[in-house]
Amino acid sequence: MKNKAEILVIYTGGTIGMVEDPETGTLNPFNFQHLTAQIPEIKKFGFRIESISFDPVIDSSNIHPDVWVRLATIIEEQYENYDGFVILHGSDTMAYTASALSFMLENLSKPVILTGSQLPLGMIRTDGKENFITSLEIAAAKKDGKALVPEVCIFFEFQLYRGNRTHKYNAEHFEAFRSVNYPILAKAGVEIKYDFSAIHYSSNQEFRIFTELDINIAVLKLFPGISQQVVSSTLSIPGIKAIILETFGSGNAPSDVWFINELEAAIRRGIIVYNVTQCRGGSVNMGRYETSIGLQSIGVVSGHDITIESALTKMMYLLGHNYSPRILKKYLETSLRGEITVI
Repeated sequence: MKNKAEILVIYTGGTIGMVEDPETGTLNPFNFQHLTAQIPEIKKFGFRIESISFDPVIDSSNIHPDVWVRLATIIEEQYENYDGFVILHGSDTMAYTASALSFMLENLSKPVILTGSQLPLGMIRTDGKENFITSLEIAAAKKDGKALVPEVCIFFEFQLYRGNRTHKYNAEHFEAFRSVNYPILAKAGVEIKYDFSAIHYSSNQEFRIFTELDINIAVLKLFPGISQQVVSSTLSIPGIKAIILETFGSGNAPSDVWFINELEAAIRRGIIVYNVTQCRGGSVNMGRYETSIGLQSIGVVSGHDITIESALTKMMYLLGHNYSPRILKKYLETSLRGEITVI
């Protein structure tokens, strides 16, 4: 029987894994086989820590659903060998990856913690060491043999967030992420204090992954003065199956006849239109104002308080199942992994 935690670290790329070449000043990914040389503190855990590093590493701006499939596959292959997983990832698209994995890793019962940094590990003032060390501790944390946080999370600057509730809001400060519509899962101070009432626990069904993502989605962000040509062109993209409609406030949109007609025609062609607010806080509430009644009447689906990152990845996940429009719409308005609050 194992008497110490076993953690797999997966390095995809990003600032956290970079060290400065003393001769050229350029940043290059360091060899994760020498983790303890960069962060000797982790020896004190007594964990068995092993690592897999992407080769070549991937800048987070180049993240693609194929990378999510690769990550999910690695976790599936190594699932029985480790107590938890820490994914080191660039911060720019971390919320997209965390959201995607939350849907792709079905019946998850082990922690998958994504983290990174705003400064490379090789720099004196780096935030990477604290982020990485605490992520390891959370990934290994158990009570009565069960993981304390068996879900996909982001840990950054002393706070643990549900991955599919998170967005990057700051490119300069160490506190790069926020989860406006859902409480943090844990806060790291002198001790790590968990909010167990906020943590999502899956059923005891067998762990599995789903990798058939469908990327035939477009985002239509509304703005004052948006033209019929822009709307029509977006809705007429060949092969498009779903539109994420980024609306104003609590799900409001122009009430122009042409606008409603364009959306209605697209819905009749079988395109799913998912209403997600441009506001980072708050929720879609169609019918609250007159400017959203028209959307509700033609069959636009409410995204409630879902983030745009989660909306996109959830849509890819659901479209990949080839559900009927009725079932797909039902799941879009259902909390599958704690990604939305339905009131």
